[in-house]
Amino acid sequence: MKKGSSSWNKSSWHGFTALQQPNWPDKARYDQVIESISTLPPLVFAGEIRELKKLLAKAVEGEAFLLQGGDCSEEFSRCTAPNIRETLKVLLQMAVVLTYAGGKPVIKVGRMAGQYAKPRSSDTEMVDGKEIASYRGDMANSVEPFAEARIPDPERMLKGYYLSAATLNLLRAFTRGGFAALRRVQAWNQEFVKQSPMGRSYERLARQISQALDFMETIGISTDIPQMKQVQFFTSHEALLLGYEDALTRQDSTTGDWYDCSAHMPWIGDRTRQIDGAHVEFLRGVLNPLGIKIGPKHDIDDILALIERLNPVNEPGRITLITRFGARDIEKHLPPLLRAVKSSGLKVVWTCDPMHANTFTANSGHKTRNFDDILTELRSFFELNWSEGTIPGGVHFELTGDNVTECIGGARHLADEHLGRNYQTTCDPRLNAEQSLEMAFQLAEMIRK
Repeated sequence: MKKGSSSWNKSSWHGFTALQQPNWPDKARYDQVIESISTLPPLVFAGEIRELKKLLAKAVEGEAFLLQGGDCSEEFSRCTAPNIRETLKVLLQMAVVLTYAGGKPVIKVGRMAGQYAKPRSSDTEMVDGKEIASYRGDMANSVEPFAEARIPDPERMLKGYYLSAATLNLLRAFTRGGFAALRRVQAWNQEFVKQSPMGRSYERLARQISQALDFMETIGISTDIPQMKQVQFFTSHEALLLGYEDALTRQDSTTGDWYDCSAHMPWIGDRTRQIDGAHVEFLRGVLNPLGIKIGPKHDIDDILALIERLNPVNEPGRITLITRFGARDIEKHLPPLLRAVKSSGLKVVWTCDPMHANTFTANSGHKTRNFDDILTELRSFFELNWSEGTIPGGVHFELTGDNVTECIGGARHLADEHLGRNYQTTCDPRLNAEQSLEMAFQLAEMIRK
């Protein structure tokens, strides 16, 4: 295929430069694994993907709000029922708070069931004075700091598929089997308010939500109905390993359209969004809603061209822009981007990832983020959108349901010296469950304005 050709098929990306791909040493075995995955059932379904796109189209107009969150990089060893349940739990809790505060539906999307691969700034790193291959996520190699463990192994993609399927199975059971019932989630929120050092500041909102539920039942609207006991929950991950994404791309039997059935909402990273690159070529042909990460080093004209390349018909809900500028630089970078996209008439969901550009190394040597910096970037994101006449449509967090100590600050005032207590991440630091819910209550105050 010639570069620049308008023709597309799910493997046309092979004619383009693919960045951030592992150096698979056994090409024959790699091809066998990809062939095996291509014969396995899809992880998600075209109808679900279309439903998510409809909801995101509402977020474009400010009629819904996107909450996207989960692990920086999922780990095979943590694919357990308790870990999946606790991450889902905190996302459900956050969603209830934001739904009530904003008076609009919250679209719940987890960085789950496939976020097993990570881009890296370098192919190698120094460990104990030795240069070894970089860790690229459990779907590529092992985090163990040995040269042998860092050799990319295609069998890991197959394991990633099966663990993603197991995660999705559990998520569907939890979200449809009563675990996500509104009364239950609100009881969790009330428990949080009681235990949090800043609980009193959130007590009023929590009480208002409970009173609303009580009122519904008083006038005869039962909370024991599917709408109150079940939720829609979608999955997302960075579409990084193109062979894996290709293998799970399927043609819908009802429409003939192509969908990447590895996740409902794949996103393209800040390092792989070159308009003439393989990732853009692949994603332009699948009809999933797509996220685009945008960091401080972006070029506005490139972003406009990229949006038009991925969404030539300007379909609402197709593109979600995930900005990651940092608390210090958001006021410099976001307004010109908002103005350019708005003046071009492009329909996008504006969301903020306040995590990535606020990372630093603490005195203890741990990579961390400060709760206050995250909150500052979020506040700026909302205020800048309002001042430009655009719609703040969502947020994107790296978080976990576990009681980790990876980000400093928050109501319990975690400090540098506390990071070593329960620092578990193999990649980037995450908000713990309490910090995540505290962030939701703070966010609720912004949305209510």
